[in-house]
Amino acid sequence: MSKAYMNWSGGKDSSLALHRVLQQQQYQAGCLLTSVNATHNRISMHGVRRSLLQQQAQAIGLPLTTIELPEHPSMEAYESTLLAKVQELQRQQYTHALFGDIFLEDLRSYREQQLHNAGITAVFPIWKEDTAMLMQEFLQTGFKAVVVCVNEQHLPAEFCGRIIDEDFVRDLPAGVDICGENGEYHSFVFDGPLFRHPVVYTKGEVVYKTYPGPGSSDYGFYFCDLLPA
Repeated sequence: MSKAYMNWSGGKDSSLALHRVLQQQQYQAGCLLTSVNATHNRISMHGVRRSLLQQQAQAIGLPLTTIELPEHPSMEAYESTLLAKVQELQRQQYTHALFGDIFLEDLRSYREQQLHNAGITAVFPIWKEDTAMLMQEFLQTGFKAVVVCVNEQHLPAEFCGRIIDEDFVRDLPAGVDICGENGEYHSFVFDGPLFRHPVVYTKGEVVYKTYPGPGSSDYGFYFCDLLPA
C-alpha cells in the first residue's frame, strides 16, 4: 500500500477526503501536513491556534508535521520551504500527497506540478464531486465543524463562529458555494468519525483583518478565535 500524507487545513474538506481514504484503504495515511504562520502560531489563512491543531491531530491519531512560514512569505520563500518539507517526507518513503480540493483547476495544476518536481503524486479523493452532496455526506457521517473565517465579500460577520449544520447550509446566501470552495469561508472540525474524542474549545472574539488585493483594493476577513478549553 502506497504511503501518503494528508495536506491538512483542519477543515471539513480535508477531513472528508481523509475519511474517504481511510475507508477505501487504497493508501496508508501516515501523517498530517499543515502550513503554519510561525509568527502567530496559527494555521495559515484559517487562523486556528497551533495548540488546537495539535489536539486535533492527537484526537485523529496521526502525527503532525508543519510547514513553518513567516508572516508574509513571498511565493519563492513559500515554494522553497514546501519543497524542503516534501523532500523530507519523500526520504520517509512517502510517495503520494492527499488533498481536499474539489474544483479549482488552477490550484490543482499548481499542486501537481510542484509535487511532480519533487517526485510525489498528488491525489484528490473528492475532486469534481457535487458540493451539496459532499456537505450532506459530511453532516450525515457525523462530522462536526465550526466556521473560523469568512470572506466579507461573500458572507457577513454573523456567519463567523457558527456551527456547520443544516441551518447553516439553509442560511447561506445565493451564489455562495455550499462547501466554501471559492474561499467564502473556512472551518475547524472538532469531532467526527476520524476522531477518538472531540477537540474541546471555547469561542473567543471575532476579529477583522484586511489583506492586500489586486491594485489598491484590500480583501477583508472575519476570524473567530477559538480558545483551547
